[in-house]
Amino acid sequence: MSDKLAMFGGTRVIGKGSVPPEQIRWPVITDAEHEATRRVLDSGQFTSNSTGGGEVAALEAEWAEFVGAPHCAAVVNGTAAIELALAAAGIEPGAEVLVPALSFIASAVGAVQRMLVPVFVDIDPVTYNMSPEAAAAAITPRTRAILVVHLHGLPADMTALRALADRHDLLLVEDAAQSHGATYQGRRTGTLGDIATFSLNVVKNLPTCGEGGLITTADPDLHHNVVLRRQFGEDLRGGRERDYVSRVLAGNAKLSAIQAAFTRAQLARLPEYDAARKRNVEAMLAALAELPGLVLPEVPADRTHAWHILRFRFDPAAMGHPDVRPGALRAILHRALRAEGVPVQPYQLVPLPMQEAFRTRAGFGGYPWKLGGDVRDGEYPETTAVIESSLTLQRWHLNPNSGPVLLRCAEAVRKVWDHLDTLIPIARSADHQSKAAV
Repeated sequence: MSDKLAMFGGTRVIGKGSVPPEQIRWPVITDAEHEATRRVLDSGQFTSNSTGGGEVAALEAEWAEFVGAPHCAAVVNGTAAIELALAAAGIEPGAEVLVPALSFIASAVGAVQRMLVPVFVDIDPVTYNMSPEAAAAAITPRTRAILVVHLHGLPADMTALRALADRHDLLLVEDAAQSHGATYQGRRTGTLGDIATFSLNVVKNLPTCGEGGLITTADPDLHHNVVLRRQFGEDLRGGRERDYVSRVLAGNAKLSAIQAAFTRAQLARLPEYDAARKRNVEAMLAALAELPGLVLPEVPADRTHAWHILRFRFDPAAMGHPDVRPGALRAILHRALRAEGVPVQPYQLVPLPMQEAFRTRAGFGGYPWKLGGDVRDGEYPETTAVIESSLTLQRWHLNPNSGPVLLRCAEAVRKVWDHLDTLIPIARSADHQSKAAV
């Protein structure tokens, strides 16, 4: 038996202030980022009003080449990328878009901003991505698109979802905000649907110094429609002189030159960082592989994981305690692990349709739901079960030098598992109220 748990007065495995910043800081900022931003400041060209040159156009070309997509458009953030991708397809207001019930709210808000109705779909309990079977059951005559999220960095089952979209003549959109560089059957995310969106938020695997987004597609018409709508409906193809003529009603969603330059410096190191992250994460998972009742992330053989977020599930039955509620077990493990210095946390407290914004439908006066069709309530047992039984590790492992601290995290997890006999009775007696139950 190891030392007493820190939550009961023992010594923390990871003491406060004991982790060197160079092991966990994200993003990693080098001379390349400083040079890139100075380059923009010295140029005086801070915005991009054309596609003919500059940092934004260079980032678009480099990202298109990296993922293997013919076209790329840079925009102000990942949520705007989703909205513009749907707008580019010309989907009529009031139509339905399938969205996974487990994701960040932006995946659904992008549809709502286009006056499209998000229809939530349960997930696969192993990959945590949209279940193709649940998606098939959710399709109605009003469905126009499937928005697939490659959650945590693992690509969804795109073979099944592509077949489903083709069978019903639906637009297939990839929300690849967390999966920069991940592959499915040898192809990178961003090339697996009709159009794909990425976030460049500062916490993403490919970050900028704030907010940003990218949209990729093989369809030249979709690409043109995106570019048209990111700057007031102006047609800027070919880098021609700006004429201030708005062809369609649209807003302003351009990426700044400084953000583009910063991301270009990050992109140059993305393969190196991906390889280091893979080594570090796999070493940590190997150190945890034998712990009973700890369910580690799985990666199907036909895809790779970008490891944006690590999710760990807890199985009371596999620990020999099937009578303990998963949510109560998760709550006590959360306390114990945090006390040992491991910064685990939930990722989403409830399924997306249980978010207050979707329960009240506040913000747009009840639209787009007022545009017609039946309001559909659903049950999301797999999403609820995953939320109730898991915690995530975020950001620390993104740093390519995180290997030593991840092994310390594994040591802390093993220590907590050594004391399960102490923690289980607490979980069994806890008055746990699920926030995730539908």
